[in-house]
Order: sequence, then structure tokens, then C-alpha cells
Amino acid sequence: MFRPTGTRIRTHTRTHTCAHTGARTRTLLALAAFAALSSLGLTTGCSSPSEADRTALVRETRAQGSPATAGSPFWIDPASPAAQQVRAWEREGRGNDARLLRRIADRPVALWPAGDHPEPKIREATVAAAREGRTAVFVAYDIPHRDCGQHSAGGAPDATAYRDWIERFARTIGDGDALVVLEPDAVAHIVDGCTPAQYHAEREQLLSEAIVRLKRQPNTKVYLDAGNPAWIEEPQKLVEPLGRAGVANADGFALNVSNFQTDDTTKQYGRTLSKALGGKHFVVDTSRNGNGPLRGDRSQAWCNPPGRALGAPPTTDTGDPLVDAYLWIKRPGESDGQCRGGPAAGQWWADYALGLARNSKA
Repeated sequence: MFRPTGTRIRTHTRTHTCAHTGARTRTLLALAAFAALSSLGLTTGCSSPSEADRTALVRETRAQGSPATAGSPFWIDPASPAAQQVRAWEREGRGNDARLLRRIADRPVALWPAGDHPEPKIREATVAAAREGRTAVFVAYDIPHRDCGQHSAGGAPDATAYRDWIERFARTIGDGDALVVLEPDAVAHIVDGCTPAQYHAEREQLLSEAIVRLKRQPNTKVYLDAGNPAWIEEPQKLVEPLGRAGVANADGFALNVSNFQTDDTTKQYGRTLSKALGGKHFVVDTSRNGNGPLRGDRSQAWCNPPGRALGAPPTTDTGDPLVDAYLWIKRPGESDGQCRGGPAAGQWWADYALGLARNSKA
């Protein structure tokens, strides 16, 4: 189980989800594997796999298992897009590329349950994580007026729909061990003015309610997103909005989600913000910060920048009493949006994933 206390434990992906259209599969792992195949374009439509396909997927997943990561209590999805790509490349004889991509496939990444029905993906992950005695990491990302209408626009149509979505999200986690990163960009977009002023109070209220609801689950940790050091450069500007959004009731805040700021820069920023928030702990997204941010035009540095690298692997062994975990919140290899030749936000991009892995020092 994840213990965000600084103890040593040795133990902004917007995926499309299809509606359930067939009988329950024989195992949750088969569902997970099939979902991953769909996201890679290796299946068509949203139909259920055949009985033979399900049996093969279950057999392959069980045979390979979920590889353990030293120092990380977090669950690794054995049927993630990266894992499926590894298997595809192995079948095609691309052994070197497959070995490189295992730097992603064999490590825990957050799940972003998307759409109006997040329950199946949450249920699959929590059941599988419980079987292994690990913690599932989720991102709750459905706030109304999400992303100011940009690459990841969407979200719940109104406050009522969002409250219902969070209720189902939390209820499906149940008693499982889970860590939830709550609403990337939501508070920072209040501070930078991207979200219109008429929505600020409602958004802060919804975030506060979401924290309280998620924390009713006995083994769920919640970290409210607080942007990154290159976005809101003065952390003091975040203090009041985070307070109104209920960060006092959360386990802490999250930094650098889907961004590239270095660990040192992010931790220094986080310590300043933590002090202003009464000592709140935080988690850091290290998924793609191995080479730091792209130099030059910062307005273009966030979207599929070239030459980036995987950062520190997910772990709770951070060596910093305020940093509860390094996490891969952004799913490495999934596009930031339709820029620099990338597909839509959240879609798997094998070439970009391979570049991150090849440049990785870890």
C-alpha cells in the first residue's frame, strides 16, 4: 500500500473508452488487454473480442505478468498501449526497439478514465492492483470547461453531471488502494485567466466537493493539481485558489503534470508552495522530464517537444520528506495534441514513445 509519509517502501492522456456492448468477459485482465489493443488500433470498432482472442490475451498476460519496479508500490498495467506495442514489435522482429520501449511498458503509469462511464477502467485496475497488493494511480479529468477549449477540451457538460461523475469514480474505487491526481490544469487555468471568471467559483466548489467525496474512500489518496513552475511562476498566486478548491482536505498537490520541468526546479517550487499551504506534501510528474524543457519559445514547448526523455521512474523513495512520490502521470508516448505531427491528445504515438525511451538515462 502507498504510504505518503516519506518512509521508504521497497515493494494531461485522455483515452477513449468504448461503451460495454457484450457479455462480461471471463477475466478482468482480458478486458484490460482488449482495451489496450483497441487504443493501439489493433482491433476495430468497440465490439467485444472473440472467445479465442480473449483466451489468447489472458494466457499471454498471465505468462508475462506485471513486472515489479523496485521502490514503487504502484500497479503496472500489463496490457497498456506500451506493453502491446512491445509485443507487436517483438512479433515483427524489432527486438531492439521492443527492449527500449520496455522502459515505459515495465513501469507504472497513471490511468485517465475517460468519457461518461469511467467505471469499467477503474474497476479493472483496482481489482488487478489488489490482486498484486499494489496501488492503482488514476487521474480524474472531467471538470466542466476543461482545458479552455484547447487540445484536451471537453469534460462534463455542467456541475450536476460532474458531481455524478465524481460520485461514480469514487464509488468504483471502493476499498482499493488508489492515488488520484485531481483535475490537471483546473486551478492554474483560474490563475492565468484562461477559464472565464464566471466559472471560477463553481470550479473551486466542484474541486472541493470532489476531494471530500474521494477521501471518503478509506484507502484513497488525493492530490490536487497545481500546474508547473514555468506556468504560474509565482507560487503565491496559487495559494488562495488552491485553498478555495479544498486542498486542505487533500493529501497534497501535484506538480509538473504532462510537463517537462526538471526535478530540482519542481521541488524548489513545491517547497515554496508547501510552506505557504501549511506544509502540504506533493507529488511530481517525472514521466518526460529527463532532459528538462525544450529551450526557446515556451508557448510551443509543452506540445510534443522533440528530444525529450523519460525521467525518474515512479517511486515513493524520493529522498525528500515533502515529496510523497515521483509518478508518471502523463502517459509517456501518448500525444499532447495535434502538433509536430502528433495525433489527437491522448492517442498513442509509438515513434514519440520510442524517442523518449531512447533518450532516457534511467
